[in-house]
Amino acid sequence: MARWQPDARGRLEAAAFELFRERGFEQTTVADIAARAGLDKRTFYRLFGDKREALFSGSGRLEELLVKTVAETDATAFEAVVAAFRRAAEDIFADRLELVRMRQSIIASSPELQERELRKGTALGAAVSAALRAKGCDETTATLATESGVTVFRVAYARWVAPDSDAALTDLIAEVAAELRAITSARGKLPT
Repeated sequence: MARWQPDARGRLEAAAFELFRERGFEQTTVADIAARAGLDKRTFYRLFGDKREALFSGSGRLEELLVKTVAETDATAFEAVVAAFRRAAEDIFADRLELVRMRQSIIASSPELQERELRKGTALGAAVSAALRAKGCDETTATLATESGVTVFRVAYARWVAPDSDAALTDLIAEVAAELRAITSARGKLPT
């Protein structure tokens, strides 16, 4: 009988990443993932709803952190969203660049995963917007601040995962937020 080993979730996630990279997402089965992790399919399904969730399981933690930070930040709505993404960069993404790059390449290889990524991003934005409304922001302010902050994060994230990038994600978020501020101010006017 096999001896119990800790961190079944982590082992299953690592096995899924390896197999998705080696074989591709569509060619990898739950049985393959469980076997690579030294576990059975029942354990996999107890921890994940399906094999896609092995790539997206951290979204709940990210959402909780963003909502909590927005609620705790005493700043304008946009600045609260930017602060929340900077905190997520520090608390969740720091020191994980290679893993994130691998995850992004796996997602880019599958239209199904790209769609799931978009749905997760939409749900994340809805939660952040709700947190702003709970602080007293009106619908328009909450929507514009959230969408602007999410865009800042997406642009910074894309720069961060680029093969030649060596900047910290927190610095890139600050840089892109400053670029957006400049674009939307008088300095961002088109030449006449």
